[in-house]
Amino acid sequence: MKKLTTKFFALALVIGLASCTKNDDPVFTTQVNMTASLAAIQQTVSNLPTETLDDAEKARILFIREEEKLAYDVYQTMFDIYGVNVFQNIPNSELSHMEAMLTIIKKYNLIDPMETNARGVYANPVLQSLYTQLVSQGRVSLLAAYQVGATIEDLDISDLNSSLAVTNNQDVRLVYDFLNKGSRNHMRSFYKNIKNWNGTYTPVYITQAEFDAIVNSAMERF
Repeated sequence: MKKLTTKFFALALVIGLASCTKNDDPVFTTQVNMTASLAAIQQTVSNLPTETLDDAEKARILFIREEEKLAYDVYQTMFDIYGVNVFQNIPNSELSHMEAMLTIIKKYNLIDPMETNARGVYANPVLQSLYTQLVSQGRVSLLAAYQVGATIEDLDISDLNSSLAVTNNQDVRLVYDFLNKGSRNHMRSFYKNIKNWNGTYTPVYITQAEFDAIVNSAMERF
């Protein structure tokens, strides 16, 4: 089965960025910076020492890798339905998240759970069920799709925080921090769109205080 390759990632990212303008969505201005940061992070990961990983840490790494694919797949599906730029821009970031996790997986000789590129197909049954649920919710309306985006980032931030709590490995923590910053930026972008549609979003996975701190602060640079 084919796996996502670095060549595919680079091509998709270039095409995606070339089709957008800075005025399309606030997250655009962070994407070019994040692309350069990914290369720097991959180099740093290779230079940092290889440390011991216990089973819990390994499980978190593999889960986060697939969770980032979940975000990518849902956003691609929402773009197919609605054609709005936020669902084209943000998946480019999710590709960089997936590649960052793959760097860790390769370094520690773990088995990549992404045996296929097929959209909506996951090794983890929880993520498999969640994909179906989120796509169904997003089909209701564009506002519902934006709220689904906020839900995904809400979940990602919570899971990344939990993952950070179970590892001291410098390289793994570096990648988790990279993903977390991206997820916070995505949350800001989705919440802005929700407000533009006079909608609301109540966090499910992080606290209200954490959510408020994120959406009331500026986009982060990488």
